[in-house]
Amino acid sequence: MPDLSFQVESAEAVPYSAAPLLNFKLRITNKPADEVIQSTILRCQIQIEPAKRQYASQEQEKLLDLFGEPQRWGTTVKPLLWTNTNVVVPTFAGNTLVDLPVPCTFDFNVATTKYFHALEGGEVPVQFLFSGTVFHTAPARGMQVAQIPWDREAKYRLPIQVWKRMMDLYYPNVAWLQLRRDVFDRLHEYKVQHGIPTWEQVIEELLPAMERRATS
Repeated sequence: MPDLSFQVESAEAVPYSAAPLLNFKLRITNKPADEVIQSTILRCQIQIEPAKRQYASQEQEKLLDLFGEPQRWGTTVKPLLWTNTNVVVPTFAGNTLVDLPVPCTFDFNVATTKYFHALEGGEVPVQFLFSGTVFHTAPARGMQVAQIPWDREAKYRLPIQVWKRMMDLYYPNVAWLQLRRDVFDRLHEYKVQHGIPTWEQVIEELLPAMERRATS
């Protein structure tokens, strides 16, 4: 009977993908080591555990939108679901190293993007929860099917600079902001009426008035 364990060894940005993609190197080990695992359909839920790290004052300010005032973080800081992903693991015996690709987004309406962007340094505590189906060969019984127990997991501390370098690779000096269509139409009308060539110049023209209003 297979007894799989999992360990995330490293993470790196995948260049030239259609969208930002992080690749986690996942070590899978089976006992007994001489048992042949023919194939594994592996499902993985990935969660961020924000309560398991410290935050500088600048980071706390940027995280107000997610968690509120730091005085309330004891009740508001909860695990964040990052994503669910699947991978098919080919035949192996003993252990194998596989790629676990994770698509990422720079959409600031997504909680994980807000969280990653707020961090200036250090590591992100990440939890991987595994499930799935294992196809293996048993002596005298041929091909067998087993389920991965629900208690299988792995911990990894992702260096935040890996995520930031990935976003710099795909969106150099650019951030994405999603607007309601009616707000975009008003902004576009302002841009056209004032003959402003770029969206950056539109925002730069509007910001001083908003800043003066906030301080008055």
